[in-house]
Amino acid sequence: MELLIKNVRVIRKDRIDYGYVTVSGGKIAEIGFGRPKNEPAGMKVVDGEGRYLSPGFFELHTHGAGGSDFMDESAQDMVTAAMTHLRHGTTSILPTTVAASPEEMTRCVDNFHTVKKTLSGGPNLIGLHMEGPYLSIKQKGAIDERYIRNPNPDEYRALVERADGAIARWTIAPELDGALEMGDYLTAHGILPTIGHSDAEYSHVAEAFKHGFTHVTHLYSGMSTIVRRGGFRFLGVTESAYAIEDLTVEIIADGCHMPPELLRTVYRMKGADKVCLVCDSMRCAGTDVKESELGSRDSGRTVLIEDGVAKLPDRSAFAGSIATDDRLVRVMHYDAGVPLTDCIKMMCLTPAKVMKLDASKGSIDIGKDADLILFNDNIDVSFVIVGGEIVCGA
Repeated sequence: MELLIKNVRVIRKDRIDYGYVTVSGGKIAEIGFGRPKNEPAGMKVVDGEGRYLSPGFFELHTHGAGGSDFMDESAQDMVTAAMTHLRHGTTSILPTTVAASPEEMTRCVDNFHTVKKTLSGGPNLIGLHMEGPYLSIKQKGAIDERYIRNPNPDEYRALVERADGAIARWTIAPELDGALEMGDYLTAHGILPTIGHSDAEYSHVAEAFKHGFTHVTHLYSGMSTIVRRGGFRFLGVTESAYAIEDLTVEIIADGCHMPPELLRTVYRMKGADKVCLVCDSMRCAGTDVKESELGSRDSGRTVLIEDGVAKLPDRSAFAGSIATDDRLVRVMHYDAGVPLTDCIKMMCLTPAKVMKLDASKGSIDIGKDADLILFNDNIDVSFVIVGGEIVCGA
């Protein structure tokens, strides 16, 4: 499809320009200032009516939406969750698991293959994000400890082989026995090992970095912090993320998991080139239910929805977010006071860089994939384009 998107505020990496963008062959073909001089015959014209034109959101960490979880039994549930996120501006997505039985993890891999082959008019399914089961019991958060265990080479190698490229990243506690060897194995197979639900200290994190663990899963959530032993202070994962400059991090920017002041602090200390926004959403994202499940329907845990977030039934801890990515940008911009260009960078380009896909995705540049969205000043998404095709809003 040949497209002309005019009368828009184009969000670039470091500025916002009023102008237009043309799309040809699924790629961004031209970026112009002001109004286009002509509208070629045969080109579909979209009038943005002064709205923002942004790269599509790139989501590294979500468990579901629209009443479905990516670990549900049916492949159709994976479609439902992905399409719900698409309507909120997410054009690239890493469906995320929770710690589960080997059978459930295998089923999720098989469903991903099915959906990847058959999904039409949906977001880019980049690959699975396996969150666990190789995590710290001490930092389990809402994850069911029945399924938490140390890395088992026979188990994870069999799953990687079955996945045949479908796994893109894997969150692990690097202090566990066998975790560093697993990091080497994943890196050799093109899978990003990331640090999360971990009780590690700085020495563990620094060593893990050498074994491919270059990214931290949901900073401040499910991880160790500074402790004192014999008067001496030892950094946890949280402080190590700042101390090791080249570590990238992700933050759940729903305004509940982290207050705006802390969101702003992470942005100022790490910078937009090292911070990714993630929703870490559950199945109830995009719905108005008051009770839901974390994980699959057949083995998930009941959670309560109140105060804009999911909680464990005893309200002792959060159980996950109910946010979609438009809310993350809204919170970072209006509540945390971050410039919109950097909010979009953290929601689009930096995640693409983390997954080594920034040559084709994450920003509005000539030659990149035409994954584009339109939204208003309130970050309400009204139009979505994936690979140059209009999938929402026409």
